[in-house]
Amino acid sequence: MSLPEPGSSAPSPQASAPSGGAHEARRKALRRFFGNKLGVAGAVIVVGFILMAIFAPYLAPFDPAEQSLLNRRQAPNATYWLGTDEFGRDILSRIIYGARVSLGVALGSVGIGLIVGSTAGAIAGYVGGAVDTLVMRVMDLLLAFPYLLLAIVIVSALGPGMTNTIIAIAVWTVPAFARVARSAVLQIKERDFVVAALALGAKEQRVMRVHLLPNFGATLVVYASLYLAYAILMESALSFLGLGVQPPRASWAGMISNGRNYLTAAPHIATIPGVAIALAVLGFNLLGDAIRDVYDPRATRDG
Repeated sequence: MSLPEPGSSAPSPQASAPSGGAHEARRKALRRFFGNKLGVAGAVIVVGFILMAIFAPYLAPFDPAEQSLLNRRQAPNATYWLGTDEFGRDILSRIIYGARVSLGVALGSVGIGLIVGSTAGAIAGYVGGAVDTLVMRVMDLLLAFPYLLLAIVIVSALGPGMTNTIIAIAVWTVPAFARVARSAVLQIKERDFVVAALALGAKEQRVMRVHLLPNFGATLVVYASLYLAYAILMESALSFLGLGVQPPRASWAGMISNGRNYLTAAPHIATIPGVAIALAVLGFNLLGDAIRDVYDPRATRDG
């Protein structure tokens, strides 16, 4: 999976199309998206996990924390569809509640990174000078650390838990969004419609909000959809190491970490949550690639 070039998916700023033209453009974009079968499959997977997380109390057949020593390490059966773990807890219920953790961490961290990073990058690219240098050197410093090592250091300093995991992953995503926003602003701010708006007396805040953001917002959406998959993997790595979400809260990676001791006796304990992680990452990757293709100006257009 390759990330798009910074600023490449920003729509053309000159075309302030009438509502009819905008409606036609949206219709063509939807047609291109639904014509991408892999993208639709990714969307179905993502929506399925989101619904699972939202309606977890109604979908889970058992309490995910309820233990039953008499039912330990049971294989999938009519009562426990996905079997039970080493404490007799229903794996299906824990998978369903674990979706809340993985999606919550991914959405929270990428959302923070998107807001903070794009704001910092847009200001750096628009103002330039010392502000640009300072902001981008801070981003370069963050990028100098291996991403997993940086997250481990942050979580180790703040302590394990869902909130601190979100913060750690958000810090990792900030530089990527900052660089994308800065690159787009540097390209757009010299164009005639921006220069004309400033010449007519438009305030800089209005120029940023009305003329700049709409022209690279699509690029940020594409990057955000792709980074959600990376955030799920990062949360899984931290939880597997014991630095993420703590027991007894259900976490897919935590289930894998506990189940690795029973790979020969009860392999389903570790493999089933591993399949859930793989499906979630695959869904976000397919969806992100499809959104990128929809907003890519080089994509084949309908007649």
